[in-house]
Amino acid sequence: MSRNDPKFLALLISLIITVFFTLVFFVVSYFFYEIRLLPLLIVDIMLFSFCYLILNITLKKFIYDKIRLIYKTIHNLKVTKGEERNLIPQENIIENVSAEVRKWRSNQILELEKMKELENYRREFLGNISHELKTPIFNIQGYVLTLLDGGLEDPSINKQYLRRTEKSINRMIAIVEDLETIAHLESNELQLDIRKFDIVALTRDVIEFLDMKAKKKKISIYLREDYDKPVFVMADQKRIRQVLINLIDNSIKYGNPEGGKTKISFFDMDENLLVEVTDNGAGIAPQDIQRVFERFYRTEMARSRELGGTGLGLAIVKHIIEAHNQTINVRSKIGIGSTFGFTLKKAE
Repeated sequence: MSRNDPKFLALLISLIITVFFTLVFFVVSYFFYEIRLLPLLIVDIMLFSFCYLILNITLKKFIYDKIRLIYKTIHNLKVTKGEERNLIPQENIIENVSAEVRKWRSNQILELEKMKELENYRREFLGNISHELKTPIFNIQGYVLTLLDGGLEDPSINKQYLRRTEKSINRMIAIVEDLETIAHLESNELQLDIRKFDIVALTRDVIEFLDMKAKKKKISIYLREDYDKPVFVMADQKRIRQVLINLIDNSIKYGNPEGGKTKISFFDMDENLLVEVTDNGAGIAPQDIQRVFERFYRTEMARSRELGGTGLGLAIVKHIIEAHNQTINVRSKIGIGSTFGFTLKKAE
């Protein structure tokens, strides 16, 4: 029996009352009549039992009624009439509620820390959006002002500045579209069309799509093996195509311009298929590995906007793969290259 238990309190108070009564009885009996122990013992037992019964019921009801309100507030319970009596266990009521309060406090601290992290992330995210949009907006403003100041009549610069303006506008459109894609993925509004398809055929199609861009940077893209049989997976073909384009395009942008290579490999993982995109570029620093899938996060090498991209490609890739209930990871070494790998469910 715990010291905080109502039964213990009732027992202690009853004992004090009984001892006090006994002492008073002894004092009175000493002056007026002879002490009889047996009647005194019977009276003490009866008094103790009566006090214990009344105090136990009173204290338990008082404590239970007060603590129940705290308990309900912590858990925000909607207790029905039939459940009220069993809301809190009768035994060790204070210990139970004390444990719940400590648990609630710990949860609130964790929630507060999480909210602080989210707030920091929100500020950083808004700052990144502002920074990404400012560049094309200021470029457009500069080009338009130049044209208005007389450049429009100058054949040597008017078409050139209009093309640059178009490029900046296209960059803004790409950022907005990528943000919209991520928003749909995060809110589960974008429904995946899961179907059986050949991942090898899809990869070859993506390689052909990016071949010209790769050749401009003297980078070769190839499959690790000459797959003569189809490899079927269950996924959204359109979205996985987007994943492959983003990963291979990323390897082209940051690959080695001299003898650059991008290799795509497939590995059987029982129920899943592992797809890896490997390049021999400059690699990613260890401190950047954990953040490469964040929105707008750029490694030091990728700071220059001249390389193109919105800074959202890898974030989109991560969301698409996780929407398939699969995983994606990256391993990299400076000066050697990087490998991005993701899994897909194999088709039966």
